[in-house]
Amino acid sequence: MTSAPSTTGDPAADPVERTLPQLLARNAREHAGLPGLSWQSADPDGAWATLSWAEIHERTRSLAAGFRALGVGRGDHVLMMMANRPEHWLSDLALVRLGAVPVSVYGTAAPEQIAHIARNCRARVAVLEGAAQVAVWEPLLADPGTPLERLVVVEAGTAGGHLPYAALLHEPVPEEFGKELDTARPEDPLTVVYTSGTTGEPKGVVLTHRQVMSNALALDAVVDLPPHVEHICYLPFAHIAERMLGIYLPCHRAAHVLLCADPTRVGEVVRKVRPAQFFGVPRIWEKLSAAVRAILSLMPDEQRAAIDGAFEVAREHVAYRERGETPPAELEERYAKARADVLVPLLAAGGLDRVTWSASASAPMSPDVVRFWAGFGIVVMDAWGLTETAGVATGNSPKTGFRLGSVGRPVDSVELRVAGDGEILVRGTSVFSGYLQPDGSVRSALDADGWLATGDIGRIDEDGFLWLTDRKKEMIITSTGKNVSPALVENALKEHPLIGQAMVHGDNRSYLVALLVLDAEAAPAWAASHGVETAGGPAALVQHPAVRAEVDRAVAAANTRLNRTEQVKRYELLAEEWGPATGELTPSLKMRRRVIRDKYADELSGLYED
Repeated sequence: MTSAPSTTGDPAADPVERTLPQLLARNAREHAGLPGLSWQSADPDGAWATLSWAEIHERTRSLAAGFRALGVGRGDHVLMMMANRPEHWLSDLALVRLGAVPVSVYGTAAPEQIAHIARNCRARVAVLEGAAQVAVWEPLLADPGTPLERLVVVEAGTAGGHLPYAALLHEPVPEEFGKELDTARPEDPLTVVYTSGTTGEPKGVVLTHRQVMSNALALDAVVDLPPHVEHICYLPFAHIAERMLGIYLPCHRAAHVLLCADPTRVGEVVRKVRPAQFFGVPRIWEKLSAAVRAILSLMPDEQRAAIDGAFEVAREHVAYRERGETPPAELEERYAKARADVLVPLLAAGGLDRVTWSASASAPMSPDVVRFWAGFGIVVMDAWGLTETAGVATGNSPKTGFRLGSVGRPVDSVELRVAGDGEILVRGTSVFSGYLQPDGSVRSALDADGWLATGDIGRIDEDGFLWLTDRKKEMIITSTGKNVSPALVENALKEHPLIGQAMVHGDNRSYLVALLVLDAEAAPAWAASHGVETAGGPAALVQHPAVRAEVDRAVAAANTRLNRTEQVKRYELLAEEWGPATGELTPSLKMRRRVIRDKYADELSGLYED
């Protein structure tokens, strides 16, 4: 029997003081029948299953009782390593209702990283997906340095001697148990998000209900979306972006989350859902643009000319909006026709024809990729933030203004300033409490005036827009003492469709060299259109004289847009794409430069030999 949400779920008068359990209770009362969570079943037809907000409220209550029976209580940390599946999403909210602190771990985390996180947060319980995860986590149960005592396993038949996830669903829930639920305070920890470890061991970022709500309200002020909007949830929950977009904002907005457990199939889900909003880290937008460009390159000249003409009209329309001006009536008419006749049919093929808000964050976006999507009339609203800022700190906005290539203006929950060395400093109500320590304390990383040094380098223009340069720790200092932003050079190199990934190198050297990765999607299409045999795959293409000559031209073209110190003198062309599974990228698809440098040390050294 479904019980009415407790009065403890009444939202506070001040929206920033509302807790996640209060939002869940409100949604169960006011939006009971609306869909809140959907996922594809394992059936051969991949049918979708859905829970309403009322059903979510009941299911999380039952799960919370199950966790309580395991001894999990208020303030306890519980680790989770699963894909974006309902058990992950629902467990997260159930733990929050119990007053416990959910901590998601990247599925690609190395055993030593997992051990470090388990020790740091002192978790006694971990919820895992299946046998592959159990094999990695089981040794921690016998590790005297970690307090881990219990593994809960989701996939049926893979639990072994551990607790099956189904056993957590306690029915009926004892009536007196309700007194333990939904008592969170705004200042209580909502989660701990571990940094992805690009520069050392992961650090546990403690975020409270108040900090997350402050950021949610600030985001709502710059984003204009339909009520109860759909969100396709495919990035890891261990990443702050998906925690905000896939858990906290949907609870705040009573939105509809559609889980995509396999990120490689997100394109299928987008085509089916045709969402009004879509978020992707830069690498996702790069891969999408490469795939579309590959298709366009194979079209007949007459059809391509019509598409190019529509692109120009759309970019002209975007330029007026970027300047804050109303496009003239004649341009509006041409743009409406270009959209109806050319752009919308192309976007519909990929499921992006209903998109009204598209965004990116996590790393600097290539201007070429931004311009490409502007040709469709899609302005990728680049944003910037950190795990430590509960997500977005600055953002471009169709409501308050945008500048292509910038990461926008500060949202209402933060203020910015730039230090003398160019480092961006931030403070505000959505800035984190501090880093979790093994003894349970929280170490602040703020200075005496509340400013957080972000490690990012940038500038603020006369209109208040922030422009990123690079990570402070990643700046290259040549042997001549010149500072070089690697991201600036890498984005210039990646403007050619054949170059999918790039890393420049040159610390304490007299000139820069680069590792370039052939784009797996664009290269075969380019080869086909230039009469180059592709039977040998990427490994053969990187050796083909025509491909090498074209990459030579691409590097030369990039160099013309760079100053002398920034220019790349030599490069190595690689066939194998970098990714999280092979260690060169973090789970959020940012480069692990140290890993790449170590892996290709011989190749990099060779580029400096005469």
